[in-house]
Amino acid sequence: MKVTYDTDINTDTLNGKKLVVLGYGSQGYAHSNNLKDSGFDVTVALRKGSSTFEKLKHSNMPGAELEEAIKDADLVMMLLPDENQPDVYNQYLAQHLKPGASLGFAHGFNIHFDQISPRDDINVFMVAPKGPGHTVRSTYTEGSGVPCLVAVHQDVTGDTKELAYAYASAIGGGRAGVIETSFKEETETDLFGEQAVLCGGTAALVQAGFETLVEAGYSPEMAYFECLHELKLIVDLMYEGGINTMRYSISNTAEYGDLTRGNRLVTDETKASMKTILSEIQSGQFAKEYVEDCRNDYQTLHKLRHSHSEHEIEVVGAKLRGMMPWIKKKPLVDQTIN
Repeated sequence: MKVTYDTDINTDTLNGKKLVVLGYGSQGYAHSNNLKDSGFDVTVALRKGSSTFEKLKHSNMPGAELEEAIKDADLVMMLLPDENQPDVYNQYLAQHLKPGASLGFAHGFNIHFDQISPRDDINVFMVAPKGPGHTVRSTYTEGSGVPCLVAVHQDVTGDTKELAYAYASAIGGGRAGVIETSFKEETETDLFGEQAVLCGGTAALVQAGFETLVEAGYSPEMAYFECLHELKLIVDLMYEGGINTMRYSISNTAEYGDLTRGNRLVTDETKASMKTILSEIQSGQFAKEYVEDCRNDYQTLHKLRHSHSEHEIEVVGAKLRGMMPWIKKKPLVDQTIN
């Protein structure tokens, strides 16, 4: 696997081009501000009447209504939620993107699962930062960046790969490394990581550990510290040097417990469930299920989101974090601006 850095990326291909970012959520905020700070001409496109125009004023970011912004765009980066992208593409981009323009994605979901069928006279590429938008922005402002994956789906003008690498560099990816992949590989591995490990697996494990301690009679506060608060400390060690560095740093007691008990939690049955989740992603079953829920006003998502938000670990955590003001001194997420 080849990793490319800024020293080997020519960003001149973006010079003089009109760049448009669709959306101003977590990723849209990060991409547009990083592009602007890198010296490129960028405009944020929003639907008419969007309340997000007020947030643009806080960032001094140029904004325009969607149809007006894209008609002369050289590059449009699609950073709306996955479920909103097909309608926006069909209603606006399919009609108004000029031939030879480039359409970019930060996730391959809609291209890979055929939710969007792009015109055959435009370039289609992907630049996928391996981190949330808030991290893409915060690391950029600190002088570093988040690794990015790039892929090309359609190359009409013959320079789409160079354009993708230049875009990745402009948002800070070239500082950490840019890796070429495919829409298929990025989509399927990204969904699996989110569901089985990073979000679904981790959240379920933390909640189950918390519940086990509380049900055994331990205080919810102690359960929170042991099962959630200290998780960041462990993950930071793994992030810095892998699992071995984490094990080097912890006590012998902790390491012995890790090595002799961990595989009693993640068993062959657990791995079989992971394989089932992966097969549901590969077959398109998950995509179909998610798209149907979106079309049904997110009934499943809203129901589950509400029930989990009321879990005791959230109530206890909010109270304890309120006693640790240093956590909020430099927040990754500020909902007033992004």
